[in-house]
Amino acid sequence: MNRLILLIAQGLGTGLSPKAPGTIGTLLGIPLLVLLLLPKSLLFFVLMMLATSIASVYFCTQAEIILEQRDPASVVIDEIIAVPACFSGWITAIYFSTGKMPDWSYFFSSENVMWSVGIVLLFRIFDIAKPWPIGQSQELPNGWGVTIDDLLAAIYVNVIVGLYVLLF
Repeated sequence: MNRLILLIAQGLGTGLSPKAPGTIGTLLGIPLLVLLLLPKSLLFFVLMMLATSIASVYFCTQAEIILEQRDPASVVIDEIIAVPACFSGWITAIYFSTGKMPDWSYFFSSENVMWSVGIVLLFRIFDIAKPWPIGQSQELPNGWGVTIDDLLAAIYVNVIVGLYVLLF
């Protein structure tokens, strides 16, 4: 059972990368984003973001116990589940302006792929730099601190992207 927990917590092994495990793990967030968009339901998208966030707290907590360390670098499920959250502002803006969910391919079209890359890069910047209150949130107990800091970084991404769209 511990192997299965670690397999999930370590992003199917991506977190075991000797260099930049968080960045490598983040890349698994892209297929998760695609999976959450496939049903073309905002309710499904939101509920699955909530479910994956709760699952992240659980798996991060268990991985900390198994590995006997606080916030192990190899645990990247928190980065993975944060990627769809980074796109949530864009997705909901499209939904509320058109009345339908965007197809996953929209985010990887030639017109939008650079925006998608920028969103992922912004996430990594906030996740690494940890401006207030991201860094402080890591003091939360167990998997909460591991997961919440990435979700806060996703909120920062949405704020920056939203401000850019409004101002430019």
